[in-house]
Amino acid sequence: MSTSADIRKHAQPRKGNGRPRPTPKGRQLEPQALAEVQALLGERSRQRDLLIEHLHLIQDKYGHLSAAHLAALAYEMKLAQAEVYEVATFYAHFDVVREGEYAPPPVTVRVCDSLSCELFGSAELLKSLEAKHGGKSKVRVLRAPCMGACDRAPVCAVGHDQVFKATPASIDRALARHDHHAAKPGKDFQAYSADGGYKILREALDSKRTRDEIIKAVDDSGLRGMGGAGFPTGRKWQLVRKEPGPRLMCVNGDEGEPGTFKDRYYLEIDPHRFLEGMLIAAWIVEAADVYIYLRDEYPQIRAMLRTEIAKVEAAGLTRATRVHLRRGAGAYICGEESAMIESIEGKRGLPRHRPPYVAQVGLFGRPTLVQNVETLWWVRDLVEKGAAWFAGHGRRDRKGLRSFSVSGRVKNPGVKLAPAGVTVRELIEEFSGGMLEGHTFKGYLPGGASGGILPAAMGDLALDFGTLEQYGCFVGSHAVVILSDKDNMKDVALNLMRFFEDESCGQCTPCRVGTEKAVKLMARPKWDEPLIQELSQAMTDASICGLGQAAANPVKSVLKHFRGDVQ
Repeated sequence: MSTSADIRKHAQPRKGNGRPRPTPKGRQLEPQALAEVQALLGERSRQRDLLIEHLHLIQDKYGHLSAAHLAALAYEMKLAQAEVYEVATFYAHFDVVREGEYAPPPVTVRVCDSLSCELFGSAELLKSLEAKHGGKSKVRVLRAPCMGACDRAPVCAVGHDQVFKATPASIDRALARHDHHAAKPGKDFQAYSADGGYKILREALDSKRTRDEIIKAVDDSGLRGMGGAGFPTGRKWQLVRKEPGPRLMCVNGDEGEPGTFKDRYYLEIDPHRFLEGMLIAAWIVEAADVYIYLRDEYPQIRAMLRTEIAKVEAAGLTRATRVHLRRGAGAYICGEESAMIESIEGKRGLPRHRPPYVAQVGLFGRPTLVQNVETLWWVRDLVEKGAAWFAGHGRRDRKGLRSFSVSGRVKNPGVKLAPAGVTVRELIEEFSGGMLEGHTFKGYLPGGASGGILPAAMGDLALDFGTLEQYGCFVGSHAVVILSDKDNMKDVALNLMRFFEDESCGQCTPCRVGTEKAVKLMARPKWDEPLIQELSQAMTDASICGLGQAAANPVKSVLKHFRGDVQ
């Protein structure tokens, strides 16, 4: 029979010479690194969901995340070092430097290699910049995914300063300037308020308008979610309101879909129209807090929003809800609503399994309303002008207005406000000035990288929710990329698949491995069509979220509609 003395004797066996370790296992805390992290954080909260915000502080200050700083941040936030490390290494905009490794150069030039930029020479620009700056200690050149400026391709980011229609000469000027400043809003708080802005919100807060009245106006207009899913907005508000409180709200400003830049456009020209719509929606569902998640590629807009939100708060317009501005860190997957919520909580952006849906169990486990920037931008107009005004627009039995991000082989790319039900031919001829000189319309992406590819022969289909699914495509976020006879569709599909390979979060095998294998198969001179088809179907059927489920849409489209480019 064992005694208590025997148990104590054998409970913690010692190794070696029997003396205890002078320090705990693992990486040790460095006093200097801790002091630096504490100085950066200052009086800021150390709550768990601020981990990514604090990682940005360190990255912005030192240009990278050293192992010592990560250990210090973990200590300061009372987190395991593994938790901090896994988050820091998940996001593309964080540079983790371990012991014995060199820190990256002080300036990073990112060259967009997404489809619209590649059409306008980004691959050649990347080679030129690598030849000029490769091996130098002060400049690092990297390829990067879509930066949300496809209408001004090719695009580069020098640090956080984006250079549009970039050339080696304009990059050199940006390197010398190294500019970074807040964007100037097209209409600031004073101008927006003088034009009747925030009147509806004030009336709602003062109980001069009812929630049911505003929900009815939005519902009758037919407004749908403009982030890609197209779910009826009024119905979503009602569903969230039925859930028990407390409730929260998130705004998805992480438009990373290649070809998409409409949210950026609306934030630049009239940010307060968006903010008023956001605060009205938060009031509707009685959300105590609203979190705006903005992609890291828009730093000037983030700085502008911080200034303008402060003005809204000073005016007493946020008394029903607190506004939090959160910063992405370079992860396309965070455009998926549950992955975005994970990121706001300070975690890796891994999509959640459904059910439960985020309207039931969302941010911090609470019922959560998730809306896209553009959707909220329309709320004031719908309430002010009436549902009939919005529904009065449309073609081919469709109702409403749609914002199309048009890029590629057209004379006048940009955000085009067009009637719902418009066709791509009409977008090209009526709204975009026609095709570029010397280019003949060959095909188009109706909904960004994941929306598939259709031939010019199918250019008279209505571009709207529910009209393209029968052809294996969808309109999604209304990102339309126009392709011409100068473009090989096999190369287009490979570009898009490489994007999905880079951006897969890695959570599920069909997407993580499937995109990698698909790129290898598609990079061969001759495609093994049966194998590619089988792999594509496996990805579509078995992936957890829309990234893997839709990643094969472009290659399926090419095999179906552009066989001449494959053979």
